[in-house]
Amino acid sequence: MIMEHKSRLKFCLIPLVVVVLIGEATTDNFNGQSTFAWASYYSDHMVLQREPNRAVVWGYGDVGANVTVSVYPTEKGKVYHSIVQIGPTGKGVWKVTLDAMPAGGPHTVEAVQTTAGKGQSLVLKDVLFGDVWLCSGQSNMAFTVKYASNDSAEIARAADYPHVRLFTADMVASDSPLYDLRAIMQPWAVASPESISGPPHSGLGMHWGYFSAVCWFFGRDLYDSIAVPIGLVVSAWGGTAIEAWSPPEVIKTCNFTTSGTERMDNVPKPVSNSLLFGEASWEADIIVGERQNNSALWNAMIHPFLNMTMKGVIWYQGEANAAFNETDFYGCMFTNMIRTWRSAFHLGSGGQTEPVFPFGFVQLSVSSNENFPELRWTQTNGHGSVPNPDMPRVFMAVAVDLPITGSTSVHPRDKQDVGSRLLLAARHVAYGEPVVFQGPLPTAVKVNSSAKTMDVLYNMTMGTLRLEVRNQDGFEICCSSKENSCKPHTSVWVPAKIIAHTENTVTVSTSMCAKNVTSWRYEWAPAPCPFKQCAVYCKETQLPAPPFKGKVKS
Repeated sequence: MIMEHKSRLKFCLIPLVVVVLIGEATTDNFNGQSTFAWASYYSDHMVLQREPNRAVVWGYGDVGANVTVSVYPTEKGKVYHSIVQIGPTGKGVWKVTLDAMPAGGPHTVEAVQTTAGKGQSLVLKDVLFGDVWLCSGQSNMAFTVKYASNDSAEIARAADYPHVRLFTADMVASDSPLYDLRAIMQPWAVASPESISGPPHSGLGMHWGYFSAVCWFFGRDLYDSIAVPIGLVVSAWGGTAIEAWSPPEVIKTCNFTTSGTERMDNVPKPVSNSLLFGEASWEADIIVGERQNNSALWNAMIHPFLNMTMKGVIWYQGEANAAFNETDFYGCMFTNMIRTWRSAFHLGSGGQTEPVFPFGFVQLSVSSNENFPELRWTQTNGHGSVPNPDMPRVFMAVAVDLPITGSTSVHPRDKQDVGSRLLLAARHVAYGEPVVFQGPLPTAVKVNSSAKTMDVLYNMTMGTLRLEVRNQDGFEICCSSKENSCKPHTSVWVPAKIIAHTENTVTVSTSMCAKNVTSWRYEWAPAPCPFKQCAVYCKETQLPAPPFKGKVKS
């Protein structure tokens, strides 16, 4: 319980971004006032961003008061100064930017406010410096370790990762930007079987443990790769559309005018409640649209983190927009959301978060929804892969081949492969490692009309990387009565089975088309293949080729 105090000094450490009251004060410091208590949002065990970036520390206090911040033991004797000023909400706020700190710890961080010669202090312990990643999106990001494949063993393994720290924001919406979080689901915690699996969140009918499976497996694998402390901050809400997570300027740029209520009216009825994260609902092929106004989650669940210095973001979202039949504008929304998030975090952190920080996302997995193939395409803004000219320093995990066996559930349990594929791409895009991080990508297509075949050339490095074909299906061709056209009234899509392949080329049959082959596409279905059995993979990396489409020049 939070106790009432005469003093207004409050202390926040990004990325906690919540009010923490003074604790363990002495009567000497507080002129006879002897009783103080921490809020339930206690922020020991957190991770702050390491060098070369500089972490930002901020909080609340009495306007005009002096605040000093010290970090022990590494910077013993170093003192950072700030003056409490009137903040965006009218409360007194202060902020300091620490010097660049090497990875490691534990450290103690102390803040002292001095007013009229009297001091008040707060001490945070077991603070590490490392890489901070924000994990956001809808239900597949909120999906917890408790419901992932091999959950019991994965939960037990968490005890081996005390330098990975976890934080989960609660689900709150707002029609105006918030400077601070209104609620927290999981305060900062050391990774452990308890902190990644429970206790269940109360008040919303949820029956699931705290922590995001995709975020956890990504962060755990990242720690194994770079061996520095990792801070994982989850801010996700099931069934939510991208426009709820986007700043107002994105809505304006993409000329999106549909409201949250109108979106709900477009969803087929009946709609079940995906917030009940019990096993039955996870397995159900449903997507629930929340009645969130445009920018409502940006305002309440992202904007409060803008002071935070961080390494990057991973994102898993898009199912709701497919359900709302909003694939046409998703590319505009997604590319501009990434751009504005980057600008806002860079500005909010005083330039400490990189202006083009790495941004990773999961391409949609499977569904029975016919809009999924096009939504996957627009996630790359029509390029088929990332990074691309529209999406620099963006990376992607393909998940189309990870369905639950015999199911088209939008919530596959295999989040381990999602995390490891994201991490492999992050090693290249975010950390600059010379690793192969993508599956095979097509570079050219050639039709042989007399032989009734089509060759698809891939970007394999000859002698090093080779194609692996796991089944004959996956390719389709557009058969049209008109050259260079693939319109519904003159064309039809027909299968094109794989009949041969080399280390870098797949040959498919066009014998089912007696007219003009004008376009082609690959794995263009809501649920195109069984578990890890799509058609084309890289033999050396085991990474799948992403869904793709293109025109065939006559």
